[in-house]
Amino acid sequence: MKNSKAALITGASRGLGLALARELAHRGWMIIIDARGQDALEHARAELSVLTTVHGIVGDVAEHSHRRALVIAAKAAGGIDLLVNNASILGPSPQPPLLDYPIDVLEKVYRTNVIAPLALIQQVRPSLKLGARIINVTSDAGVEPYAGWGGYGSSKAALEQVSAILAAENPSLKIYWVDPGDMRTQMQQEAYPNEDISDRPLPEVNVPGFLELIDGELKSGRYVARQLVTTVAKA
Repeated sequence: MKNSKAALITGASRGLGLALARELAHRGWMIIIDARGQDALEHARAELSVLTTVHGIVGDVAEHSHRRALVIAAKAAGGIDLLVNNASILGPSPQPPLLDYPIDVLEKVYRTNVIAPLALIQQVRPSLKLGARIINVTSDAGVEPYAGWGGYGSSKAALEQVSAILAAENPSLKIYWVDPGDMRTQMQQEAYPNEDISDRPLPEVNVPGFLELIDGELKSGRYVARQLVTTVAKA
């Protein structure tokens, strides 16, 4: 099977990452995915392999050796057209106030949600094809001061600024930071462990917005996935 395009999507064994990987697989893209859980990753890899070539790599994006394995896979694919930094961690569940937040855990949240995406961009840069897109998945918690979201929210705020500076420093690249909003995902349930989240939309509702960034020529910047299709249609 010949694949004309290739994507590297982190945290793609479930949720938004898997939803986006499914759509690209249906389009015939070669997909590189990773996750911390081996069983969930293998299940996703097996599903997607029916449609396209898939490489599943188990590991933690916060670890240099794992990021190196992803970079090797991207190079072996002949380069990538898309990097989606989707992997992130919530931190404690339920979320504690910042004055009670364990600093060692906060450091891990920052390593995973901020440092790892930047490090992966740095490491995979030689394998980015001409016109490649970089998408960093962020959150409204990165721009709104929600009580109880200080750890995760501040890490996403840092990712937003990292993304904005990368875009300013690299005008030849397409760099997007995208807010998918609340979704019916495992992380959302962890954030609200005692609540029924069945009213939240499934991650798939965000895929059309991401495709606008992947397929179109929108300038680098921050976008809200669910608003993107409507905004583009009105332009």
